[in-house]
Amino acid sequence: MPGDVHAGGEAGRSARPAPSLSDSFRSTRALSLALAERLSDADATIQSMEDASPAKWHLAHTSWFFETFLLRDHLPGYRLFDDRFPFLFNSYYEAEGQRIARFSRGMLSRPALDECIAFRRAVDDAMEPLLGREDCAPLIALGIAHEQQHQELLLTDIKHALFQNPLGPAMFDRLPDTPQHKGEGWIEHQGGIARIGQDCADTRFCFDCEGPRHRVLLEPFRLSRSLVSNREWAEFIADGGYRNPALWLSDGWAWVNREGIEAPLYWHGDQHFTLAGWQDRDPDAPATHISYYEADAFASWAGKRLPTEAEWEVAAADADPAGGQQMDRAEAVQPAATPDLFGSCWQWTRSAYLPYPGFSPAEGAVGEYNGKFMSGQFVLKGASCATARGHSRPSYRNFFYPHQRWQFTGLRLAQDI
Repeated sequence: MPGDVHAGGEAGRSARPAPSLSDSFRSTRALSLALAERLSDADATIQSMEDASPAKWHLAHTSWFFETFLLRDHLPGYRLFDDRFPFLFNSYYEAEGQRIARFSRGMLSRPALDECIAFRRAVDDAMEPLLGREDCAPLIALGIAHEQQHQELLLTDIKHALFQNPLGPAMFDRLPDTPQHKGEGWIEHQGGIARIGQDCADTRFCFDCEGPRHRVLLEPFRLSRSLVSNREWAEFIADGGYRNPALWLSDGWAWVNREGIEAPLYWHGDQHFTLAGWQDRDPDAPATHISYYEADAFASWAGKRLPTEAEWEVAAADADPAGGQQMDRAEAVQPAATPDLFGSCWQWTRSAYLPYPGFSPAEGAVGEYNGKFMSGQFVLKGASCATARGHSRPSYRNFFYPHQRWQFTGLRLAQDI
């Protein structure tokens, strides 16, 4: 076998200078408010399903995170902004006590949006003394990454909520003018022993589930340089892809029939619903808002397969994780074809979300962040058009249940060689 093939090498890192932790904190907090700026109080309160949360809840929950794990625990004399808020804005941290049921977040007509924003501003002011403290830096970095995840969720959740409205309301006036530039061919890998994951003890931030770094054995494979397009997905539909049980996993076929699935989420005729309302669907843009079941069925129809997370990570070793179409500002993000491995759509892999060899969760309540969700979900790699640029990296492990598709999820094909 060849020698070790290393993932995440220096060649793949962006040449962009890294901002300071304090600058990252301030810019991240400002972007969240900019994303919500176009929402009314009613827009920011609605919850369209249990998987989603109201926009104002995202704004308040991310502030609760900083207030709880930094201000409360590390700033002497700090008093909670409102001692009722921990019950409202704790998400799933059992160690932090009781909380409102997830499916009831949309019932919170109060506090109003402006009160949630006032909470944010108070937390931001109180955080200033901690931004330069070295002992707080790891938790601040975690809080920033956590908020960036919620920025993406804020966009995808409000998109799903506005989609329920027969008027098809737009959050933004128009889609950005992003030309399609599809990648060509395949990335080939000879196989062998590779190292994936990341050891978070170095200076680079990572989530605990990304480590420890460890060896994997790969057979020779190739990974497509392009995401599957809307045009290709339309061919799959026209060929009866949603009606052919031979293409589907058993659970997927049951899901398709139970839910009456006939196309990706948000498709209707030649249009699709976007953050700028109903728009004509670009056939060359990546197909998105697909479930794991749909991705697997399409790959079977195409005579290919989904990549494993190890294959994807090794193929992305020299890619720029800050490249591609990712979120730089508050706008109507929408996937576009690019030759980059990162950006546009999160990409399903065939790998279950499970702990790596030697994994152990972080100590304390923040240890609940990832480890307890390692059951029944699949890993997605890369980044999407709604991912804050600089948030992702080759070792990043996004994860969702196989039926979920309200995120910007797409598909990059793989095959054995």
